[in-house]
Formats: sequence, structure tokens, C-alpha cells
Amino acid sequence: MTPDRTGVKMIAMGKNLIRNIAAAAVLLALSAIARAQDAPESRAKEYAERYNLLVSRLGDDGVGVETVLNNWAAVAPDDIDMLTGRFRYYFAKSQRTEVVSKDQGRFMGAGPVLTLKDSTGNMVNYFQEVFYDDSLYTLSVKYLDRAIREDSDRLDLRLLKATALVAYEKESPDMALAYLEKLADENVLVHGAWEYPGLEMSDTLFCDLIQEYCYTFFNIGSKGSYSAFYRLSGKMLEYYPDAVVFMDNLGSYYLVAENDFKTARKYYDRVLKKVPDDYTAIKNSVLIARRQKNTKQEKKYLQKLVEVSTGTEKMAAEARLKAL
Repeated sequence: MTPDRTGVKMIAMGKNLIRNIAAAAVLLALSAIARAQDAPESRAKEYAERYNLLVSRLGDDGVGVETVLNNWAAVAPDDIDMLTGRFRYYFAKSQRTEVVSKDQGRFMGAGPVLTLKDSTGNMVNYFQEVFYDDSLYTLSVKYLDRAIREDSDRLDLRLLKATALVAYEKESPDMALAYLEKLADENVLVHGAWEYPGLEMSDTLFCDLIQEYCYTFFNIGSKGSYSAFYRLSGKMLEYYPDAVVFMDNLGSYYLVAENDFKTARKYYDRVLKKVPDDYTAIKNSVLIARRQKNTKQEKKYLQKLVEVSTGTEKMAAEARLKAL
């Protein structure tokens, strides 16, 4: 009996259909696996975008920020940006601002927001002061420490912790100083091999970043902060003897914190030997000469100040020079 060709053809088509269905099933399974693998990364990116949008509109601890951070942590528990976001959230939550009276003319480098007479007729200064909830502050730093452990080469994260310590300790920055001194030591050990997103690392940049903290300590203006200013500047000068900014700092310490004009001038003279047009050294040398009523020295440095200054300061220096 001759086989029915139509039946053979149908059988062949059926086998092909089965193979095609099986292949499609495999492809669908592989696609599902791929989607499952990509989902956490995709969702983490989505939460990161939501977080950035919320923070830009409502601040670090705005409504809804914690929920987004929790969802983000569920899919990417070790994400550095998420951990940093958690730090910022709890750091902001830990703060409260009060207006308090203080028996001093300046606080944290700022003047009083209000001055009133008390019942005895004495003037009382009122300042804005930030206070911290210790438990929330500690929690915030734990998240930042986790982020640092994830990428210990990220200098921006290290400095973020230093900033948090400075803010928390206020006029007595002992932990902040110790942390920055250790960072300076570590910088030498790693030969400056840090990462700072958006910036190209160099010794000059590292010095500039540390100088910002020196300036902050000096500007706070307390006994403890002046001491931190002196120690950190001295530490950096040991490692970078040609960085005259730290030599200027030591001169400024003796000028302002110690009223030791003789030692201050020694540092400024050292600076001017290296950089003859250094503005800070020249400006403060004028002040020292004026306070010591040394007209000859004041004329000398005023002439230099005229050369390195501009605008009203230059005109004032010229006028003073003529008057002398």
C-alpha cells in the first residue's frame, strides 16, 4: 500500500512544531532568568533616580526618602550611594537647631543672631546652635562606615566622615582632628592613590582639601579648634614642606591664638623666601608691624601689599603708605 504523503507531511510538521515549542520554551526560560538577574540592578537604578529626585525637592530627610532608601536597600544592600543616602538621612534627622545665649562674641565662627539687654542692663548674645540626637547620629555614621568599607579608596567618603565629626564636636574637634591626622598619614602610605568622583587626584588637591578643614578649625575660633588648626597644619607641613599654605597657617596660629608676633613673623618670613608675593604672609606682616608700631617694617610690607592686592584694599594700602 502506498503511504499517504499528506499524512507523512503532517507528522513531520508536528515534529517541527514540537521542536519549535521546546526551543521557544527554552528561550523564554533563559529570558526569564536574564530578567531576574537584571532586575535588582535595574530596580536599584530606579530607586537611585527616585531618591535623587526626592532629595533635590525635599532635602535629605524629606517625606518619602526613608521608604525609597528601604526599598533600595532590599535590592542592593551594599550599594555605596544607598549607604551614603542612609547616612545623610539619619544625620539630618539627628539635628535640631536652637537659639541659645552665650557669654562670648562669636560662636562657630559666626556672630550672634540677636543681642538683647538682660534685666541688669548687660548685653546678652544669642546664637543658633545645632544639637544632635546621639543615637541617630551614631546610626548615621555606621552607614557611612559601611560605605567606606565597601570602597576604602574613596576620599570623598572619608572627608564626608570628617565633616560629620567636625559638625558634631563643634568647638572641641578632638575626634575630627585624630581622623584627619590619620588620613594624612594614610595618604603618604598609599602615595595619594585615592579616588574622588569628578576630580583628578594629586598632591595639590589633597593639600587643598585638607586646608579646607584647617580653615574651618581656624574659623571656629575656640581654644580647641585653634589647637586642631595648629596640629593638622604642622602634620601636613611635615609631609609637604614646600606647601607654604601650611606654613602660613602656623604663622596665623601664633599671630591670632598666641599673640606671639615674633614667632608669627618668622613663619611669614619663611613663606616670603619661598613665595615673595604670598598674599597672606604680606597682609599679616603688615598687621604685625602696625601692632608693634614698627613704621619701617610697615612701609616695607605695605609696598608689597600694593603690588599683590587690588581694588579698595590696594587703594587703602596706598593711602596708608602715603600717610606714613
